[in-house]
Amino acid sequence: MLRRLKIGLAVLALVATPALAQRTDISVGMVLEPPNLDPTSGAAAAIREVTYSNIFEGLTRFGPDGSILPGLAHGWDVSDDGLTYTFPLREGVQFHDGTPFSAEDVVFSLERARAEDSTNAQKQLFAAIETVTALDPLTVEVTLSQPQGAFLFNMAWGDAVIMSPASVASNATNPVGSGAFRFLRWVQGDRLELERNPDYWGEAPALERATFRFISDPSAAFAAMMAGDVDAFPNFPAPESLAQFEADPRFNVIVGSTEGETILSMNHQNPALADIRVRQAISHAINRQDIIDGAMFGYGTPIGSHFAPHHPDYLDLTANSPHDPEAARALLAEAGQEGLTLRLMLPPPTYARRGGEIVAAQLRAVGIATEITNLEWAQWLEQVFRGHDFDLTIISHTEPMDIGIYARDEYYFQYDSADMKAIMAELEVTSDPEARTALLHRAQRHIAEDFVVAFLFQLAKTGVANADIEGLWENAPVPANDLTGVRWAR
Repeated sequence: MLRRLKIGLAVLALVATPALAQRTDISVGMVLEPPNLDPTSGAAAAIREVTYSNIFEGLTRFGPDGSILPGLAHGWDVSDDGLTYTFPLREGVQFHDGTPFSAEDVVFSLERARAEDSTNAQKQLFAAIETVTALDPLTVEVTLSQPQGAFLFNMAWGDAVIMSPASVASNATNPVGSGAFRFLRWVQGDRLELERNPDYWGEAPALERATFRFISDPSAAFAAMMAGDVDAFPNFPAPESLAQFEADPRFNVIVGSTEGETILSMNHQNPALADIRVRQAISHAINRQDIIDGAMFGYGTPIGSHFAPHHPDYLDLTANSPHDPEAARALLAEAGQEGLTLRLMLPPPTYARRGGEIVAAQLRAVGIATEITNLEWAQWLEQVFRGHDFDLTIISHTEPMDIGIYARDEYYFQYDSADMKAIMAELEVTSDPEARTALLHRAQRHIAEDFVVAFLFQLAKTGVANADIEGLWENAPVPANDLTGVRWAR
């Protein structure tokens, strides 16, 4: 009898072991460290990669397929004239510090985002808002000055999250949101840690703890994955290593699409670059496929305008700026810019640093010299994005449907076009799908034919993860490492 009892206990132990061993922690690799943790006060995509849905939430949110889903609002009603949106809010929501969430927080957040002194990097998202009113503690009414077909889409951006007045001042270093995870600690230069929010209003995440590790060096990223120091690297910086991971059953390689239009930006305040002939010459000097193959090991899709190829309104305009070194040299001679030298500022991502070397060689082949400066992310944001102190730079614009940046003459490449502003103003008040498609086609053609920047490629989402991890996003409709649906299979 005793022997049978011991055997029974042993069997129970074997059966129970897998369940007991199921992990509830994860280590996620990121190339760039966020400059701060307040998504309403900075343009860096790395902020949203950590905070989107995990810490902060908006009235609506993006699903992994790019669809617009309810967020802190469990639905919405739109008036017949398209000017009034009524949002019923979820009950029982509280911020991580215990402060109850209510309609007043929505009023505060949207008014703050659209205020004259707003530091929101995407302030234009809120430009059509005329009034925000709390009808009762769980109902908000937003009135627009004109119909805006993309309003629910805009409210899903990471820049449109809802914050509490009680904690907003310290969110840059101690973020307090309403999401499924709450901030634990940030060891700058190394890692950032989150823990499961025990009071979350929605379905509790499977993970109890998440650590984001910041590893910019491709070799170090490869070593960290192979050693198991990092469980997942959703945007892996060494595409040349993906074949090695694919051959290893311990890993899954996850290849999807992003909203990241990778461009060679030009500063239009530089007199040489204000000349369309010089911009056109630079575009003709570029061989997109060589950059994709050389910097990204074949991962990426050539683009000829600022629009994602997976979008139904995409136009393939790559033929507008083919690789043509002879044409480039002729245009430079016509513009009197033979022997031109330009400063090329490169941020840390692989696509920029490796791509920049190839671009420099291609420009040199047509007679344009470049002075390359490698900048850290904070330097790039300060000098290039905010300071406009550059001639050329390479950057991937990962915000969704952001062609409207070409209608903002204060934007970092400082392009000023009345025609582009008129197109985008008309798009803003247009809801009819066919009319919106026509306007988006006009916008794509306009910036392509004006050679505003040199369009390179659409950034692919190339990730690596432990084969036992489920729920990571394949595509990136918005910059995010959304861990709310991530779990270990065993």
